[in-house]
Amino acid sequence: MTSSKPKLHVICGRIAAGKSTLAARLSEPAHIVCISEDDWLSALYGTQMQTVQDYVKFSAKLREVMTPHISQLLKAGLSVVLDYHANTIENRRWMRECAAQAGAEVLLHLLEVDEETCWQRLLDRNACREHPFQPSRAQFIQICKHYAPPQPEESFAIQIHRAG
Repeated sequence: MTSSKPKLHVICGRIAAGKSTLAARLSEPAHIVCISEDDWLSALYGTQMQTVQDYVKFSAKLREVMTPHISQLLKAGLSVVLDYHANTIENRRWMRECAAQAGAEVLLHLLEVDEETCWQRLLDRNACREHPFQPSRAQFIQICKHYAPPQPEESFAIQIHRAG
């Protein structure tokens, strides 16, 4: 347990912008827990996830289970890094609710990486086959259509991370 107020770190950035890499870096101190949506979805649903619609369905189920878990970790005084995408208003609202249930602060990390760079990174990631999911170009385009960076009216504390 730490003496400072626990913090929920959330990460917004296009697919393959480096969210998981940043999440790993943010969770290096021993008192910070990283929860990876991709790891959980892969372990629970693996080959059942073939489409973006599958992801939406299974992600919603996982969120139901994770909400009290995340809040409990924060209430216990641990900071949490969510290696989930904070790319939609709905996801960011859910993340803020998890923190609010625990009285924790929220810091949004915004990865400013352009779409073409993300596509090249995704090609490289897919070629390595180390990531549990290898989206196609069509899936990449579909996912990018839903990317919505945070707006001032959402009132997040934001730390910007730029490519390079």
